[in-house]
This record gives sequence, structure tokens and C-alpha cells, in this order.
Amino acid sequence: MISVNDFRTGLTIIVDGNLFRVLEFQHVKPGKGAAFVRSKLRNLRNGNVTEKTFRAGEKVEKAMIENRKMQYLYAQGDEHVFMDMESYDQTTLAEAQIQDELLYLLENMELHIQSFQGELIGIELPNTVTLEVAETEPGIKGDTASGGSKPAKMETGLVVNVPFFVNQGDKLIINTTEGSYVSRA
Repeated sequence: MISVNDFRTGLTIIVDGNLFRVLEFQHVKPGKGAAFVRSKLRNLRNGNVTEKTFRAGEKVEKAMIENRKMQYLYAQGDEHVFMDMESYDQTTLAEAQIQDELLYLLENMELHIQSFQGELIGIELPNTVTLEVAETEPGIKGDTASGGSKPAKMETGLVVNVPFFVNQGDKLIINTTEGSYVSRA
């Protein structure tokens, strides 16, 4: 059991028999009344996102998640194929299970597949990934590194705000937790 006061983004919990991942949480201490935790949770079995409020100090069950190192191979319809790095066994995950993570996935990328009691529930991305800029407005002479930002569409379809000096074809390091530009690769 874990207290809702110890919530953090990415934590996997069991609420009412369902498996959820904490996407966002906020501790609220109103001037009148008891403190509470407002959270946004993703159901890992069907992909639905729900908002739930817990009383401060309330206990929920923490799910014991097993991680296996795998390599992303390819997409086949609405399923995505991964290969175990040790046994070379292939497994598939439905697109609904990894919808948000798809914007960071490239073929042959190594990552961790998460399972709960033998059931595949999702993937854990590395903290940063290197992606190539597919579309962006060209940089103009005189634009500076600290002068603002423009949108850039990456090769996976992800749109990130980048500095003006970034051009089409540049490889960039992207933070996967925030979906933000870190630096050039």
C-alpha cells in the first residue's frame, strides 16, 4: 500500500480492481476543509483517462510492475511488434496501450516492456530520444539561441517548440517526459 501523498508521475496503482498509471497529480490544501489530492489517471487495460480525487493520506495499492528489455521492430496494422533482447521472442502491443509513446518510437529502438502478473501493459521510454526534424520554417540570419521558439514536426509526427536556429534535417534530443526540446544531437 502507498499513500496518495507519495504520488509521482508514472507510478502504477490499483484502484477498484483496475490498473492505472498516474499522469498528473496536484496536492490541494483548501483554506477550509481537509486536504486532498487531485489526479489524472490512465487505465492501462483500455487506455481511458479519468480524473480522480483522493483524501490526503488515503492508501492505494501499488502495482508490482516487471520490466523486460525489448527492441521495437515495426508496426503491423494497429499493433506494434517488439522483440525480447535475450530470448528473441516477439510480442505485440495494441496501439491503444502505447498511444502517447508512439510519438517517440523509432524502429530498432531499445526500451522496457512493462507487465503486471504476466499481462503486458505498456512501455517505458528512455528519458531522452534523438529524432530528426521533418518540417520547420527555415532559420533566418540574426535569429539567436535565446530569442524565442518555433514549432517543428519531428519524423515521428511529434510537434516540439524549438529555437529559431533549428533547421529541417537537424537531429535533436527530445525529453520524453515533457515532450520538449533539450539540445541538438
